[in-house]
Amino acid sequence: MALKKNLDRILSQWSYEPNAVKVRVVQGDDGRDVIQMRVDMGVLQLEIEGRPDGSWPYGYRSYYDYLLSQELLDEAFELSEEQSAEVDREFIQYYHRRVCWLTLRAFDRAVKDADHTLALMDFCLAHSSDEEWTISHEQYRPFVLFHRIQAAALDRLENQAPEAAIEELNHGLQQLRELFDEGEEEFDVDEQADERFEDHVLVARLVELRESLRSHYHVGRTLEERLQEAVDTEQYELAAELRDEMARRRARPRAS
Repeated sequence: MALKKNLDRILSQWSYEPNAVKVRVVQGDDGRDVIQMRVDMGVLQLEIEGRPDGSWPYGYRSYYDYLLSQELLDEAFELSEEQSAEVDREFIQYYHRRVCWLTLRAFDRAVKDADHTLALMDFCLAHSSDEEWTISHEQYRPFVLFHRIQAAALDRLENQAPEAAIEELNHGLQQLRELFDEGEEEFDVDEQADERFEDHVLVARLVELRESLRSHYHVGRTLEERLQEAVDTEQYELAAELRDEMARRRARPRAS
């Protein structure tokens, strides 16, 4: 009997829904866990460890790692057209897996994959002479950063405390503010040059998450927020007391 190579059974038992991200973890033939994402025309299967497609480009864990090795060999290294195409592949693979991690609530892994993408973006900025190609990626930097901030905050919520999650969101919002202030025209996805930072859709969603956590967990102003207010209003004695309290908190062992 011929071995069936089609996906009819899998697709019929796992329907596609246009407005839903459908992800699951299954076992491969060798017993390893892999991620599957249902897409319009079939199923994507991604590796959990290393590069999502399971390959080792030139013996390196990712294509970014390979590029770093080339940079060490040549200070004037510049991405070729072929290398840029390989970078595009890696961007797409890590995007799909990042979305999977967020859906699976594996927030620490989502942070790790977002950091990989952001580092690869930085490398492209430094080593590509094709400005149009670079901008085509840079326009997504705020979105990748948004995913990272969101995932880091939710990871803090699960493993530490609501206040830590709120502070993580505040730190992330400051990162986005700095990106906005640098004049990154890619940040303005709707191309309205006069759009205020506070009204940007990504910023609004992070603020909404922060205030939702604050309300749900009955968290007032965090220590960091109180410290910033004390500094802004020149209450330096209070600021010193708050810094001491923050230091004491950091020194306390976390509950297991």
